[in-house]
Amino acid sequence: MRFLSSLYSLSVFSSKPHPFNSIFTPLLNHLHISFIHCETHSTQQTLLFMDASEETLRKTLTEKQNSVTTQANVVRNLKGAKAAKSEIDAAVEALNALKLEKTSIEQQLQAVLNSDGSGNSLNREAFRHAVVNTLERRFFYKPSFSIYGGVAGLYDYGPPGSAVKSNVLAFWRQHFVLKENMLEVDCPCVTPEVVLKASGHVDKFTDLMVKDEKTGMCYRADHLLKDFCKEKLEKDFSLPVEKIADFKHVLAVLDDLSTEQLGAKIKEYGITAPDTKNPLSDPYPFNLMFQTSIGPSGESTGYMRPETAQGIFVNFNYLYYYNGNKLPFAAAQIGQAFRNEISPRQGLLRVREFTLAEIEHFVDPSDKSHRKYGEVVDLEFLMFPREEQMAGNQAKRTRLGDAVSKGIVNNETLAYFIGRVYLFLTRLGIDKERLRFRQHLANEMAHYAADCWDAEIECSYGWVECVGIADRSAYDLNAHSAKSGVALDAHEKLQEPREIEKLVIAPMKKELGLEFKGNQKKVVEALEAMNEKEAMEMKATLESKGEVEFHVCTLGKAVTIKSSMVSISIEKKKEHQRVFTPSVIEPSFGIGRIIYCLFEHSFYTRPSKAGDEQLNVFRFPSLVAPVKCTVFPLVQNQEYENVAEQISQSLTGSGILHKIDITGTSIGKRYARTDELGVPLAITVDSSSSVTIRERDSKEQIRVGIDEVAAVVKAVTEGQSTWTDIQQRYPAHSSTAVDE
Repeated sequence: MRFLSSLYSLSVFSSKPHPFNSIFTPLLNHLHISFIHCETHSTQQTLLFMDASEETLRKTLTEKQNSVTTQANVVRNLKGAKAAKSEIDAAVEALNALKLEKTSIEQQLQAVLNSDGSGNSLNREAFRHAVVNTLERRFFYKPSFSIYGGVAGLYDYGPPGSAVKSNVLAFWRQHFVLKENMLEVDCPCVTPEVVLKASGHVDKFTDLMVKDEKTGMCYRADHLLKDFCKEKLEKDFSLPVEKIADFKHVLAVLDDLSTEQLGAKIKEYGITAPDTKNPLSDPYPFNLMFQTSIGPSGESTGYMRPETAQGIFVNFNYLYYYNGNKLPFAAAQIGQAFRNEISPRQGLLRVREFTLAEIEHFVDPSDKSHRKYGEVVDLEFLMFPREEQMAGNQAKRTRLGDAVSKGIVNNETLAYFIGRVYLFLTRLGIDKERLRFRQHLANEMAHYAADCWDAEIECSYGWVECVGIADRSAYDLNAHSAKSGVALDAHEKLQEPREIEKLVIAPMKKELGLEFKGNQKKVVEALEAMNEKEAMEMKATLESKGEVEFHVCTLGKAVTIKSSMVSISIEKKKEHQRVFTPSVIEPSFGIGRIIYCLFEHSFYTRPSKAGDEQLNVFRFPSLVAPVKCTVFPLVQNQEYENVAEQISQSLTGSGILHKIDITGTSIGKRYARTDELGVPLAITVDSSSSVTIRERDSKEQIRVGIDEVAAVVKAVTEGQSTWTDIQQRYPAHSSTAVDE
């Protein structure tokens, strides 16, 4: 599954208070900005791109700018005519007043453009900086090789980041592989060229690139165009409505622009290299795969895999046999993938090496029902069908079963995985109000796909595609079967035999060898690859004329086939089993993207007890928290430290990841440090018989006997009991000595 940048990064469909506002103050009520597919730029259609507030403010701003220009001319004329000082001063005062009014309107318009759809103003960049600064400072992740200057698009996960990632993948295995009884495989990262040639990656896995004509610096063409349009819309308040429509139209159809259209827009807008302002080359395709050679001779070409799916497809026959020759079944793989991004940016969202978790669910194309569909049929969440996108509407909360019954989602199996993906993401800690499932537009869909949806998560970068769920039909198995010559089919035994007509093409290899010598194999393959219509036309021509001109694509020319060289017939035979190529439903998860969105959705700040600073908190669910609890001796005391060690041993015995902090800093500072790591529970040793347990988000505490600590922590962190349940069983504890 290839991950694409979201086209809708300016759209926000949440009605819930936004997490950015835990740091920044609301400025102005917002009315939603939406994108629609628009073929012309008339004023009437332009207004469809803008909500009433933006439209009114832009009109008012234009009028005010005209008033400023008119009044400036009045001042200029008065000075030229050497009018009385009092008259000039009055005109200047009026001009300054108009400029202030214009500035005020600009500020209101800026607030509208930066708001989130629920009346809250966002400072996305400042929020992102606060999150990323915390993540890097606490070594959740860092740019790789930073002491040597780093390499764009490569990142190292530190201890807490690695733990979060491991927990996410462990839950993915439990939620999908174990729950669905999937077959997990582990295939090599290095893939021979022939495999990726068959899948289409060698020829088509490209992005369009432009070069600085003087320095040779490379940029992604669509990113430059997207950034230019967004900056103009957000910062140029003098734009006429027709130009606003033009820029928004480009953003809406960006993925559908051809190479020529993309280059024409870059030239039309005068876009230059961001760093040097030098002119840019015309766009041209750049293959994103890392090429390598297999073996010392260098003659066998390979690539670092851009996805993990191909390893599953080429092993279909073995997996099918392992599963008892039964359909449906699913295979899964977690592993590294590699894409040589032209200009990586947006942190963990666009990198050159990343972790994918992919599922290939093989199903009979004539029956895409799912036996567990009833488990998800009543789920409701934000869905964004293509018709709503084209009409410029918002994503709407939709019952999954209704989407299937109305034909919005193609089939039950695809819907089942959409529902399971929703449950997976929300249980990880993704805010359900900032999660939507967007259906691919017609121009985004592969020609062979029956349907495709993206799970998009909203973060400070906008809406980001994190999971793709596609019905890929039988394309992949057919492609590898055709290239390898190995049938990748499934079989169904028929209750009653049926009579069928079968095309039989029998090349006479001896005759063909005498005629074509070294090219015999290519001619044979071309003859055997004919469909029924082509074959019967050749048969008729051979019978009437004795020979026929036949184009062999692998030779790049036509050859003469004589009647003695091939036998073509239709035979009737009884079939006792149905042979078919399975369809594939493919959910593909970008783990790094999910984790980054989880970081943002979990991050907030709260004031210290003294109110003199803001403290950072990650409210990770216990499921993914990097450390489940911490153990603090209240003071540096050997007795308390011995108790802490005793508790640590009991936690280890229960399989609970934890940390002991015996530094001499205040307990309040130690709480703040663990809150910043997202640790759900903190155990404070303040006696030799019992301890206090503090919950991260409420900051409430209970008192628990030493022998019960491990059981309590295990119950809460593994979801067997809620914190509220635990509070009802143990006495509350409060301490004025703790400096929060």
